[in-house]
Amino acid sequence: MGTKLKYSTTCHPQTDGQTEVTNHTLGALLRTLIKTNSKVWDLILPYTEFAYNMKPSKTTDLSPFKIVYGVEPLGPLELIPRPLDEKLSVEASKWVEEIKCLHEQVKLKIEKSNASY
Repeated sequence: MGTKLKYSTTCHPQTDGQTEVTNHTLGALLRTLIKTNSKVWDLILPYTEFAYNMKPSKTTDLSPFKIVYGVEPLGPLELIPRPLDEKLSVEASKWVEEIKCLHEQVKLKIEKSNASY
């Protein structure tokens, strides 16, 4: 498949631009959230992860949640109780095709973005 394994270390994480940008973004997000809550930083980590994974990528215009699971996670408004007679199941084969289509769209967007660089 043409992949190359590039090791990064804590002293030199710059194996590629993507890793460097991700580390910088997560560092800034953690500093912002933990600044006023330094004693409970471990309780903030799940919220930080959730917030990061909700943000759409500039390359794909989709969030990591959408790319991996095919749907955005539930927010506060979606957690309102629904009527019991409402069914939300999706046929499995249809779901698989939707995810494959989504992954193909993401792949094309990434290739287009790489070509423009």
